[in-house]
Amino acid sequence: MKGDDFLTKSISGFSRVLESVVTTEDISRASGLLQSLDPRVKLVSFLLFIVGISLVRSLPVLGGIFVLIILLSLTSKISPGFFLKRVLIFVPVFTLVIAVPALFLTHGQPLVHIFGKIVITQQGALSAGFLLLRVTDSLSLGVLLVLTTPWANVLAALRWVRMPALIVDILGMTYRYMFLLLHSANSMFLARRSRVIGSFSGGENRRWLGRALAVTMVKSQKLSEDVYLAMLARGYQGEVHVLQDFSLKRRDFLWITFSLIVVIFLFWVSRL
Repeated sequence: MKGDDFLTKSISGFSRVLESVVTTEDISRASGLLQSLDPRVKLVSFLLFIVGISLVRSLPVLGGIFVLIILLSLTSKISPGFFLKRVLIFVPVFTLVIAVPALFLTHGQPLVHIFGKIVITQQGALSAGFLLLRVTDSLSLGVLLVLTTPWANVLAALRWVRMPALIVDILGMTYRYMFLLLHSANSMFLARRSRVIGSFSGGENRRWLGRALAVTMVKSQKLSEDVYLAMLARGYQGEVHVLQDFSLKRRDFLWITFSLIVVIFLFWVSRL
């Protein structure tokens, strides 16, 4: 029935998001290679990797970097399917919006003719390939950082590299209360599902969804005001604090050495 399908899909969608968050938190606390590193070292080294990736002008090297990232995910006890699914969700968006038009709009030597009028040039194919691989490698590093580091530690590392406290606070609040609101919406769907005997038309479902969105927005505004007042009452000063004390260990220095070697290699390749 239409009503059952609407509610069932909505409830299952919210539940999958919440389960994904729990799984991510479990991975960040596993005993893998990247999980054992200092969050500050990871953040700085990944930023250096991204800078090096932006300078590489060789498709095989960019492909090799992606293979290296996959190996790092394996040593961090992350399933390849789990990791690739999170990376490849966003890559098609960039491909469709930017890379695909570059195939046809970049002037150069014709490579493929489509319907005798549309031409894909060699230069366009190279530009699209570079863009696609650079985005994939950079996005993979970002996903790997988030998967292997608790979110509070990521925020503390961002503050350590002098990111403004306001931006760090917004990121922390967004991450924390986004899932709280998802849980609230999931509870609303479950409550309605438990009280539904028959089915509803598409129009009735849309009207109920509109009312549910309005209630959720009111709840979020009330929650933001309560949280702000509670933070002020507890002496909030705009800084991120974590219970874990960061300290550099031998493996952190080894990782720094490895990262510098990789970045120097990328700079060397970019100059060839």
